[in-house]
Amino acid sequence: MDATVLSAPLIPPAPKVHARPLGGSVLGDVRIALEMGRNLIGAWSEADFDDLITPYRFMGQPGLVVSDPVGVRQVLSSPHFRRPVKLGRPLKPLVGEGLLLSEGEAWKRQRKSLAPVFTPAAIGGLTPHFVDAGATLVERLAGRDRANLSEAFHHAALDAVLRALFSRRADQDGAVLAEIARRYLEGPAHFRFLDFVGRGLDDLTFADGDRRRLGGRWLAAVDAIIAERRVAPQAGDLLDRLLAARDEDGRPLPDHEVRDQCSSMLAAGFETTSRLLFWATYLLALDPATQDRVRAEVQAFPAARVAGLDDLKAWPLMRSVLFETLRLYPAAPTFGRQALVDGEVLGHPIQAGGSVTISPWLMHRHRKLWDAPTAFRPERFIDQAHPWGHEAFIPFGAGPRVCIGAGFALAEAQIVLASLLARFRLAMADERPVLPKASITLGPDHEPEFVLEPILQAQT
Repeated sequence: MDATVLSAPLIPPAPKVHARPLGGSVLGDVRIALEMGRNLIGAWSEADFDDLITPYRFMGQPGLVVSDPVGVRQVLSSPHFRRPVKLGRPLKPLVGEGLLLSEGEAWKRQRKSLAPVFTPAAIGGLTPHFVDAGATLVERLAGRDRANLSEAFHHAALDAVLRALFSRRADQDGAVLAEIARRYLEGPAHFRFLDFVGRGLDDLTFADGDRRRLGGRWLAAVDAIIAERRVAPQAGDLLDRLLAARDEDGRPLPDHEVRDQCSSMLAAGFETTSRLLFWATYLLALDPATQDRVRAEVQAFPAARVAGLDDLKAWPLMRSVLFETLRLYPAAPTFGRQALVDGEVLGHPIQAGGSVTISPWLMHRHRKLWDAPTAFRPERFIDQAHPWGHEAFIPFGAGPRVCIGAGFALAEAQIVLASLLARFRLAMADERPVLPKASITLGPDHEPEFVLEPILQAQT
């Protein structure tokens, strides 16, 4: 093969970018709605990847698409913008009133109460749970020459979060929770037409029977675990830390709030981490040279030796691969904010009630913000002491509501992926491209099979 081809950067497949904007008329708005119904990242045009801020009207409502990092941080840090309430409709039956959906003073109080649970020291104490989840994943794949790794990572990520939350395995006493979570997040959690039309969390929910049934089963199961744990504490997991947490007045969190926070952690952590693992593995399967380099790191310092966050420093390329994966495949590819008062963003007026659309998918691939924006180049993060130093990199959001569980997710993903790469060399079973499809998170348009080649002399 030609050396030029070998050295060419990997450009992973992506949805079509439209030559011209689709909006500007009633018919155009219908086209946008149809495209976004199929794929939330399917309506962007070439101009969107060149312009840093774009005014628009959609269904008669004014708004702005903001990709300029300064404008994005202005919106995400300002009290004059809030998350549109209806965006929480798909998840409310599962997560209740936890941190994921709360607003205002309730959010501030909850965030402050949860901060000690997600300190680096606290997350470091959870690494044995992640090591066990990675080992279980490898055991489940042993003896197989092909596997649906999307499904395998769903199970592994759920196993990790159930271990960390409740000290329960997904295939043992956490099986009921695992079954409910998978069914909900693979079905009812996805956006529906009435979610776009409804004005609030509880508007037009007559068709949400499946959400209420599964959500009710989940919340009842978590309530039972909390009641059991109050009688017999089990040190070392997040539930015990939540039960020990205190609010500003020194009072323990009420049971319903502990339950809702556990539910929020599961919904936010399980699905997003499994998607990160899938996309990172897909990229490494397409780039075997980088895969071999990451494998060398994890064989030199196996996952079984990880005892805290400092040990993850042994895998700098692994860390960079995950950050580059988050750049190319952000878990939350598009979100919005609603203006509470008349104002402006970088000189562009926004009326009270108007919408601001922020798309990490768009920002992370923007031609004015990145060099070779569509290429897989993990080395771009190698020399950065902290990846959040790149102002256009917002995989976990920005401002006060930046994801509190980012460190948890990254530690889990590194350990699980290291466990897999130390035991298997990975390739795609066929050449059909896997396209990202966005709904509640950014998943694949189909679940491909991976070829698993055992590493015969894996170090342990």
